[in-house]
Amino acid sequence: MKSKLSIIITPILFAILLIIGIYIGKSMNNSNSSPLVVYPKADKLHAVLNYIQQEYVDSVSENDLIEMALPKLLEQLDPHSMYIPAKELEEMNEPIEGNFDGIGIMFNIQNDTIMVINTIHGGPSEKVGVMAGDRIVYVGDSLFAGVKISNQKVMKSLKGERGTKVSIKVKRNGYKELIPFTIVRDVIPIKSVDVAFEIAPKIGYLKLSKFALNTYEEFRSSIQKCKLKGVNNWIIDLRGNGGGVMQTAVQIADEFLESGNLIVYTEGRSRPREDIVATTNGMCKRDKVVILIDEWSASASEILAGALQDNDRGTIIGRRSFGKGLVQEPTQFPDGSGLRLTIARYYTPTGRCIQKDYGADLEDYYMDISKRYMHGEFSDKDSIQFADSLKYETPGGKVVYGGGGIMPDYFVGVDTIGFSDYFRSLIAKGLIYTFAFNYTDNNRLALNKYKDYKSLNQYLKSQHIVQQLIKYGEKEGVTFDANDFEISKYRIENYLLAYIDRNIFDDEGFYPTVLERDQTVLKAIEVLKSSKTN
Repeated sequence: MKSKLSIIITPILFAILLIIGIYIGKSMNNSNSSPLVVYPKADKLHAVLNYIQQEYVDSVSENDLIEMALPKLLEQLDPHSMYIPAKELEEMNEPIEGNFDGIGIMFNIQNDTIMVINTIHGGPSEKVGVMAGDRIVYVGDSLFAGVKISNQKVMKSLKGERGTKVSIKVKRNGYKELIPFTIVRDVIPIKSVDVAFEIAPKIGYLKLSKFALNTYEEFRSSIQKCKLKGVNNWIIDLRGNGGGVMQTAVQIADEFLESGNLIVYTEGRSRPREDIVATTNGMCKRDKVVILIDEWSASASEILAGALQDNDRGTIIGRRSFGKGLVQEPTQFPDGSGLRLTIARYYTPTGRCIQKDYGADLEDYYMDISKRYMHGEFSDKDSIQFADSLKYETPGGKVVYGGGGIMPDYFVGVDTIGFSDYFRSLIAKGLIYTFAFNYTDNNRLALNKYKDYKSLNQYLKSQHIVQQLIKYGEKEGVTFDANDFEISKYRIENYLLAYIDRNIFDDEGFYPTVLERDQTVLKAIEVLKSSKTN
């Protein structure tokens, strides 16, 4: 009896509810109200966006809302997943792609004037005759001297698609009239290997500033040139190198590892483990190698350092690296914007994941470096504590650590010798750099006569260059302190010579000078000479 009753009543109740629903709906429409209704399994995000579009008190752009929401959404995942607006993506990709279109100059802004520090060898500006020391007064018909300008404005004006033209007028010392140039923009390579030279007998020094798509070719070319001079020991300086393209780090590691050695492996929730191993290729499989790292060496830098350390192939010197062990996969949208989503973790050959801890607070994650400094880690390796669970062992029996960066085999703290209040005042006001630039600018013809940085430095010392700096500093409000000067004189002279060398010889003059008393480099040379790298 009950089943028959339910058969009769159920349709009636459904009809009544349907009528009530229609009535309520009409009433709501009549009152110009449209409440948010989200049915099970519906797209809540789009429902909210539609509701805002229809009912919000002011008109809003759905696209603007999405652009604001996406970064916040990805921030909740990890520190390295990110959404990149279209206007920023191209600029962010330039260091990775290794080139951009422009006129090929290095510049600085001094007294609201664009000063050409140097022209890129073989670039468009050098080809038409633009020279170091030139001041760009006009870009097109727009005055760029004596007015408030920014690096961003200069870059925007000088960069452009290859094949397009830009006209500039420059002021050059010794000429009364402005000199006009029409420059055809072209591809400008961004260097990854800042410098490569023989720093000690048979020891090559290579400074890698990033891992871009063209870095491996630069690296091989630099190695080949040094090998022609008999170099077979290597110092690869990754200090300050925040990473870049993982594949490039793999290729460089392959130059040193035996065929079949594991370089790195990646693994994620939806990505099965993928091993990357060394091949039979490689120019340096019998050479000794030291890797220099610090707290800003991250990602691809840590892959390279970890691969050589875990295979007992090289020695790591410096301070604990940053600790980024997450792999991002790039995706680009039709509007030019992009997404970099963390899809896996990478692991060194012994199984270490060197990603440091992270939580919801991104600021706290990036403040970790400051905390290390305050904790004393930059000066005392014993301040670093690792749990036993983070210990791993290489095939050769060496203990290595995971869970927060690569620990060096030899610790070298921050060099604070030679610092004084007088030196800090000169640095804080930028006076050593400014004096070096002005001195070079005023004496360029005389300085250009020297063929290498060593002969130039001898000349500069004969000109009592440091005493000239002291007088310049006093004019700029930095009082000379004899006691402080005795403490810092070698640092002051070293920085001053290096900056002038860079103005004349670019990084090929700067690095050999500035590294003369670099304690980490000196330790690397000592280790290589003592043959303790394997």
